[in-house]
Amino acid sequence: MPLTGATRLAAVIGDPVRHSLSPRIHNAAFAALDLDWAYVALPVSAGGGADALAAMRTFGIEGLSVTMPLKDEIAAAVDRRSPAVDKLGACNCVARDGEALVGHNTDGDGFVRALCEEAFSSATPTDLVGASIAVIGAGGAARAIIDALSRAGAGSIDVINRTLDKAEHAASLAANGRAVPIESQADAFAAADIIVNATSIGMAGDDGLPLPVDVLSNQIVADIVYQPLETPLLRAARSRGLLAVGGVGMLVHQAAIAFELWTGEQAPVDVMREAVAANLP
Repeated sequence: MPLTGATRLAAVIGDPVRHSLSPRIHNAAFAALDLDWAYVALPVSAGGGADALAAMRTFGIEGLSVTMPLKDEIAAAVDRRSPAVDKLGACNCVARDGEALVGHNTDGDGFVRALCEEAFSSATPTDLVGASIAVIGAGGAARAIIDALSRAGAGSIDVINRTLDKAEHAASLAANGRAVPIESQADAFAAADIIVNATSIGMAGDDGLPLPVDVLSNQIVADIVYQPLETPLLRAARSRGLLAVGGVGMLVHQAAIAFELWTGEQAPVDVMREAVAANLP
């Protein structure tokens, strides 16, 4: 819809952000619901997080998506933090609550929503209760996913990472988490109901695999990488007849949660997913 004097503004901040799909995702959603909103990408370098929040106040920006390298800065600078942001120390979404700017982290819950939708055709995480899950990686995305899986009731969460102390830190976010040394990873994968690749291994141009292929037997396999749509891990899992969940769902659902926090409207998830599909090779 045409911009007006009453158009409400949301944005993604970080560096780099010009490549971001978020403007296409959110503007498609605003148009689908006939909302007088617009979403833009605003490059903000490291060290500029507090200034970005000040600008949000000054210009009346309604919502922010936050990407690297600002997630920690914004988490420290918002007026209030969600429990997830308190726990993780990282914020990827800022929403208004009256005059207060509230930091949220939608990555983990976005992953859980996507996994449940694609693996169990469910809108709720009840199918994850008691599940044994192996998570590869201990970075920011992995930590958010581990926290959300634990809150969803996972029975156990094994964390596999090249650096054991980082795995131990990530595993500590779950009441039922355990860091697994690389030399014991095969046993962890074999015991898992669900394997999650929460690293960038397999991203466009990378033919690597985050695990030995021969550990794939009867697990659900999820990969947070969304470009390419079929990573080497997903291809290997599907070639063995396994259910494989790609990274587009997490991208869409973390955005949908942010959309709902900003607008109070139910996000048009199908429209948002189509916007991603139309802009990926």
